[in-house]
Amino acid sequence: SKHIKTKIGAQIATIILGLLIFIDDYFNCLTVGSVMRPITVRHGVTKEKLAYLIDSTAAPVCIISPISSWAAAVSGFVSGGENGLALFCQAIPFNFYAFFTIIFIFMIVLSGFDFKAMSKYDARLQEWYERTGGQVDEVIDTKLQIVEHGVGAKQDSKKPATTKGSVADLVVPILMLIVFCMAGMVYSGGYFDATSTCYHNFVDAFAASNASVGLVIGSLAALILTIAMFVARRTLKFDNAMSCLIKGFEAMVPAILILTLAWTLKSMTDSLGAAEYVSGVVSSTASGLQMLLPAIIFIVAALLAFATGTSWGTFGILIPICIAVFPATAPLRIISISACMAGAVCGDHISPISDTTIMASAGAECKHVHHVSSQLPYALTVAAVSFLTFVVAGFTQQLGIVASAAISWILGIAMLFSALWVLRKIGYKQ
Repeated sequence: SKHIKTKIGAQIATIILGLLIFIDDYFNCLTVGSVMRPITVRHGVTKEKLAYLIDSTAAPVCIISPISSWAAAVSGFVSGGENGLALFCQAIPFNFYAFFTIIFIFMIVLSGFDFKAMSKYDARLQEWYERTGGQVDEVIDTKLQIVEHGVGAKQDSKKPATTKGSVADLVVPILMLIVFCMAGMVYSGGYFDATSTCYHNFVDAFAASNASVGLVIGSLAALILTIAMFVARRTLKFDNAMSCLIKGFEAMVPAILILTLAWTLKSMTDSLGAAEYVSGVVSSTASGLQMLLPAIIFIVAALLAFATGTSWGTFGILIPICIAVFPATAPLRIISISACMAGAVCGDHISPISDTTIMASAGAECKHVHHVSSQLPYALTVAAVSFLTFVVAGFTQQLGIVASAAISWILGIAMLFSALWVLRKIGYKQ
């Protein structure tokens, strides 16, 4: 709040904080929302726009981070003795929807462009601000609560003027979480085990690690040290810290249930032989369309995640099928797995029943229906560009993984900038 002076600065700070918290999407939505909500409101950013920025950095940044709960979930769906984390890392460069979403929100903020579905909330906020000289604190239908803001504004006597908390209380625990999660993952990969072939080889140990075990070790160590730091600095009392611990477990119950049901669905499709059936269908009838399969898988994953509201369940269904359809050395295998993950994030992003979408609305204290309707045009624009980029990746995969990724990225970025230029040119905002 001391360094952010403009509306664009408040939005950029929101995006950067969202990118830094890549451990878990729930953690991302709630933390970014609670930290940035007062600052963005003060600078005239609508809560609908804040919810969009939160939602656009939660799942997209988690799906391209090897040190996240999403990486652990994807790795868990890879069977057959393969290293799930290594496969996840190989698929990161082709996760176009996640990367393009992050790039697009920077473009939107810096250019000042908004779709009509979003700009109407900003117009209403600006109209009320000009009429009253105040700033909108909350918008619920037509009811507006005004918070006077100025240099000489009086503080609310009910609120404390100072607090024991500081920026370090936010940054240090996150850094500890990242460091200890990385240490836990290389530990599970045999980095510290003298009998392991990965002893003191960081890259091999990271590739051979068990993401689930590493995240548990890292998060537990960071949790203990964070509580000790808060109690020692008297930021929180010990009983308050324990109360927060219980609330944290309660907040994770939906995620645990979703993952449990996703694993159940995966086991059911495996027992029915879905992977073998689809593999046979593709090899016998769709050999001429294999170049288009990444784009098709992207659409199928997006529709499935949109309908079910869970990307993890989509991973459980489609990733085993992608592994069964394509041989281990085929470039299309990596591209198709990336398309599956990108499509699942896309469907999760636009689904009104998605847990991440709901958490983003909660973090911004925005009406959920407003958030879903206002972010839909942005997500569909990036989804269209991503679909065309996967078409390019499918036709260039014969050139090799590196060349295909480079060509796809160049054309994808060009299409993304062209889409924004066309939308601004035709005045879509109006």
